[in-house]
Amino acid sequence: MPVLEAEVRPMQRSHEKYDRLIARARKLPPARTAIAHPCDQSSLESAVEGAKLNLIVPILVGPRDKIEKAAAENKLDISKFEIVEAEHSHDAASKAVALVREGKAEALMKGSLHTDELMSAAVARDTGLRTARRISHCFIMDVPGHSEPLVITDAAVNIAPNLKDKVDIAQNAIDMVHAMGVDDVRVAILSAMETVNPDVPSTIEAAALCKMADRGQITGAELDGPLALDNAISPEAAAIKKIKSPVAGRANVLLVPDLEAGNMLAKSLSFLAGADAAGIVLGARVPIILTSRADDLPARLASCAVALLLAASRRADAAAAIQ
Repeated sequence: MPVLEAEVRPMQRSHEKYDRLIARARKLPPARTAIAHPCDQSSLESAVEGAKLNLIVPILVGPRDKIEKAAAENKLDISKFEIVEAEHSHDAASKAVALVREGKAEALMKGSLHTDELMSAAVARDTGLRTARRISHCFIMDVPGHSEPLVITDAAVNIAPNLKDKVDIAQNAIDMVHAMGVDDVRVAILSAMETVNPDVPSTIEAAALCKMADRGQITGAELDGPLALDNAISPEAAAIKKIKSPVAGRANVLLVPDLEAGNMLAKSLSFLAGADAAGIVLGARVPIILTSRADDLPARLASCAVALLLAASRRADAAAAIQ
């Protein structure tokens, strides 16, 4: 039996939602971005293409010889970029964070080092980028067939967040989506069911988060939960279950019970539905761009675009505070 052409052709991705994000961000002055240990093709390509689109002004932090060798091997022109010498990846992470603390960079970006190395420097108590907020991660998913970006949080930083953590995780995501230009933020707090069950702690936390939003402890969005995934994103599923809320069937932010659930959800969308996943860490002094060598270039550029939109929002807040 012959193999059908469609079975061997790679899935085509339009990246239309990422294109809209990038177009919005390009209207703004670029963000000076410290890139920690950019010593491979992926991280240097992100720097070069992000600069071409006027999303970032890269500051390359790492061993100069390794950076220049990687650029030469991959025919990437980095001659216009500032390079801050660092001995190794740990040193690069520390010096990239220091650039932010000194006000010389307004975003931080992961290069070819382990995420733990960068985040350890970012969350160091005395020399890092902590704020009063819990640090959390958002995937901004471009899902084929879905009309708008779908945010999943937290699938990369907080392993088993408690109720207090989830307040910050929700607020971080809400603030980010507003910075992306979305006024109508709808947060679904996910569980395995849509009813409160004392035997399932995530349902109780979901109900508490909704009441906290009612009392103004979480602001800027409509919250509903607990919701199962189907009735969070499918109007038909919500109608069958007779769930009536501004969120059910229309969520654009999915707050997951824990890292395992979020990670599996994001990767299921990526590998089974052909979705792309841009990634940003929130709750620090500046947005932190977390990219993977497995991410394609549009996803990496979308991460840069979201970081720029967040940086612009912080610029506006700082200007308003002065006035």
